[in-house]
Amino acid sequence: MDPCAPPSAKPTAASPWTVVPAAPAWRHIDFISDLHLQPDGVATFATWQHYLRSTPADALFILGDLFEIWVGDDAMSSAPVPNFEHQCAQILQAAAQHLAVFLMHGNRDFLLGSTFAASVGATLLPDPSVLAFAGQRWLLSHGDALCLDDHDYMAFRSQVRSNVWQQEFLEKPLAVRQQIAQALRQQSEEHKHQCTSFVDLDAQASCDWLRAAQASTLIHGHTHKPSEHLLAPGLRRIVLSDWDGAATPPRAEVLRLSVNRSGPTPSCTMQRLSLTQSLV
Repeated sequence: MDPCAPPSAKPTAASPWTVVPAAPAWRHIDFISDLHLQPDGVATFATWQHYLRSTPADALFILGDLFEIWVGDDAMSSAPVPNFEHQCAQILQAAAQHLAVFLMHGNRDFLLGSTFAASVGATLLPDPSVLAFAGQRWLLSHGDALCLDDHDYMAFRSQVRSNVWQQEFLEKPLAVRQQIAQALRQQSEEHKHQCTSFVDLDAQASCDWLRAAQASTLIHGHTHKPSEHLLAPGLRRIVLSDWDGAATPPRAEVLRLSVNRSGPTPSCTMQRLSLTQSLV
């Protein structure tokens, strides 16, 4: 078996959600989210490209918003010159040759489809999914589905995640979809500036998800507020950082799980690593 090949990911009797069993050879697993890659984000793009070429991880889970905008897999073009989306696909495809790559939808790139995933050799995971690693179960999500108090966003999310809306949207010409996406992005930015309060993940719903998944740790992104929260005895959530290579100082954080199998039972360590640390 190819050690870089993603293992099968499917629902099990123990969980209604997809479970990814870690391959026996995996020692390090990386988690990133909210890179919001876009053509004018040159520094973030370069940081991401360097990271993928250098990480020692055996598997990488990208938990949503890899892209700032994704209007359909047909946005990738290689003629006459590869566009930004195609360049990103090539970089991911090269990375998938030496580590297993998993993708999850975010609130910005929920239209990433099976065509893109297949073209880069990645596994597209539903949100949420469960990772079985080092004798533990880890619940993985982008996180936006648990921001229950943001009623306007939850209504919008329900609309755009429906099969009917997506089918109608994807049938529009590419240029029209790009214009709509830019308008929605502008509305989102204006809304963020107008908001006076921050809507976080609902604690009770997070606990309910963890118990249903038979997991003790939820790993997610979306909020751009990296931290660790104790939800209840034995239940916690870990929030990933967003990436911004042009910020001062630059933000490019990786969460890494590592397993030590030298003892009678495997032990697991978790590290938050800056980009320079994660490359060694």
